Formats: sequence, C-alpha cells, structure tokens
Amino acid sequence: IPSGQPVDGIHCDQLEGNVLHIHQHLAIFDHGKPVGVPEDVGRPLMGNCFYWLHTHTPDGIIHVESPTMHTYTLGQFFAVWGQPLSRTNVAGAKLRPGEHTTVWVDGNLYSGDPQKIELTAHLDVSIEVGPPAKKPAPFTAWNGN
Repeated sequence: IPSGQPVDGIHCDQLEGNVLHIHQHLAIFDHGKPVGVPEDVGRPLMGNCFYWLHTHTPDGIIHVESPTMHTYTLGQFFAVWGQPLSRTNVAGAKLRPGEHTTVWVDGNLYSGDPQKIELTAHLDVSIEVGPPAKKPAPFTAWNGN
C-alpha cells in the first residue's frame, strides 16, 4: 500500500486539491458477495497526506480532489489503493474456471479494460466477479457529494 510516494502520476499532498473536486461510486461483488472499498484509501497514516484519489468512508464513494484539471482512471484509483484490477482479479476477488467478470458503468455493460474507465462526476461503476451478473440498481446515496 502506498505510503506517500507518487503512484501512477498521482501525488500525496498535505491538503486536498481544490481545482477538480468530483465523486464516483464503486461497488465490487465476489460471486454475489460485496467486497468493501475501505475508508481512508489514499490517506496513508505514515504519509500524513491525501492522494488526489481517495476515500473518506467505507461506502464506495471515491473522491477526486486534484490541484489541476485532469482525467483520472479507475486503474489509477486501484493503484493508490494497492489492489489489482483486471478481468480475472478485482481487489482479490478472483474468477473460477469458466466464469467471467461483468463491469457496469452507469447501468450499462462495459466491455473495455476496466483500468481505463474515466472517473467523471457521479460515475457509478459496479464490477461483478463471477455469477450472478445482474444489472445493479443505480447508486443514489450521494449525500451531497
């Protein structure tokens, strides 16, 4: 897990950036069971800083708080988190033989590389590792974010 050094071009600063401030929601399921996105991803204790991509709460809401206007990706968030993101391993949730991973972006099936999903305002990503691959309900609990 990163401890303050730059990760994939993303720095860890003393204060949260305020030029770009948007939020996304990420849900991960391992064969139907939720995989938590923990609180304080991108807020290392040893670094005493905030990566431009981070979480505050364990509800799957990602905070992009950058000092510059820039397009970030889901792959960069996973790099800051220190977790794998591929079609066969998503934060430790792994496929079994004959299974596949289903990715939903804003309620639509996504067939591209999940690493390349651009983090736009109120983007809703759901990743299903293995069955069942049912369409997720839209995320609405933004709570002012």
